[in-house]
Amino acid sequence: MSGGRKLRAGLIGLGAMGRNHARVLSNLDGVELVGIVDPAGATTGTLRAPVVAELSDLLALGVDYAVVACPTALHESIGLELAANGVCALIEKPLAQSVEAATKLVDAFETAGLVAGVGHIERYNPALQSLRTRLEAGELGEVFQVVTRRQGPFPHRIADVGVVMDLATHDIDLTAWVTGQEYTSVAARTVSRSGRLHEDMVAVVGTLADGTMVNHLVNWLSPLKERSTVVTGDKGCFVADTLTADLTFYANAAIDTEWEALRAFRGVAEGDMVRYAIPKREPLLVEHERFRDAVEGKQSDIVTLRQGLRTVRVAAALLESASDGKVVSVVSSGSDAEPALQ
Repeated sequence: MSGGRKLRAGLIGLGAMGRNHARVLSNLDGVELVGIVDPAGATTGTLRAPVVAELSDLLALGVDYAVVACPTALHESIGLELAANGVCALIEKPLAQSVEAATKLVDAFETAGLVAGVGHIERYNPALQSLRTRLEAGELGEVFQVVTRRQGPFPHRIADVGVVMDLATHDIDLTAWVTGQEYTSVAARTVSRSGRLHEDMVAVVGTLADGTMVNHLVNWLSPLKERSTVVTGDKGCFVADTLTADLTFYANAAIDTEWEALRAFRGVAEGDMVRYAIPKREPLLVEHERFRDAVEGKQSDIVTLRQGLRTVRVAAALLESASDGKVVSVVSSGSDAEPALQ
């Protein structure tokens, strides 16, 4: 970007998440929010950007990139139109509602040579960023298990996908990201208790490429709001609470025994507990800053469409497993893998 010109950004969708995107975009350094697409003609409150009815109206205003925050079922058609018009895109998670649709989006943006990313916001949560850094540094030793719990009340804004695509995709992405490992197999059980078309609870057991065991419990039928990631390893366990952005480490204490026969068994005992002080910037703001930098051509850590496709692929495997009652192998394309932690 030359001459200090601000990037011209557009927003598609003014639902609950869309309004948060609008708030951040309106105050983002180096960016001007020039238009918002919302077929319902929703008002923007204090925002100065005009609301238009069609994507073509937004394109006519001239935009460098767009944030796609409309229902998941529309991601494919809107994303393809943006790519065809040379517009970079930050697409809310999940990338699309099917592997086929997600693959089309990857191909379209890569063919056009455009910057595109997926809004897996948990990657920018301070607790998980600190956790990943500590795992990279070997502070846990060998990782044995990753357990996530994500539950809370039903979000009435969601109508086109179930809890696997809407919520479990958070846990799939963050697990692969913090460990640097691909999923190789999953087994899942889903139920629907709310009378809706899609599943509203899921329990998952999975395996990562290095043998790490994974468990996900996800539902939107609980009055208890919980967002936790627990990583257990050789030296103890980390507990990340992404609601409060807190990270706590529980160390294994060495157990000394005089009994020769028991020396081969390394017992686990409660050791020191450390709660880390972490700078807590808003994850959505950090996500937008990273994507802006990428559009400007700077080196930036964004969630690529290929990584988003990988997450959709794992989510589809969960739904297949739940439907067939079998363990399903996850086939990776290879090029969408996370870099392994050193």
